[in-house]
Amino acid sequence: MTASDPFSNALSGLDNAESVGHLTHKVSPASNEIGSVLEVFYDRGYIDGFEYVDDGKSGEFEIELKGQINECGPVKPRYSVGADEFERWEKRFLPARDYGALIVTTSHGVMSHYEARDKGIGGQVIAYVY
Repeated sequence: MTASDPFSNALSGLDNAESVGHLTHKVSPASNEIGSVLEVFYDRGYIDGFEYVDDGKSGEFEIELKGQINECGPVKPRYSVGADEFERWEKRFLPARDYGALIVTTSHGVMSHYEARDKGIGGQVIAYVY
């Protein structure tokens, strides 16, 4: 059976691996979108690191887990958010203010909503993590 949404499958697999206490997790197939989200997870301190491995097909990411993720997942449908509207989406997807992060895709790349708010740019909310 093929995956109908690789991004959603990657985040749910990561969430499941964290919840059972695994130290590593492999995400396949790899994509630029998944890599960008993992970069934000790394920058915010939710994972220890990740590496792209070329397997001759679509590639995969080997992720070193830290035990910091309580929950993560995709946001569907992807909502457009202005630079001053992040608080509304924090209330909807995160358990408390300034706890966790929304992952936002902008014209300046994929970043956390904190970084987007500081830069004064909006975008689309694609995922959350806390």
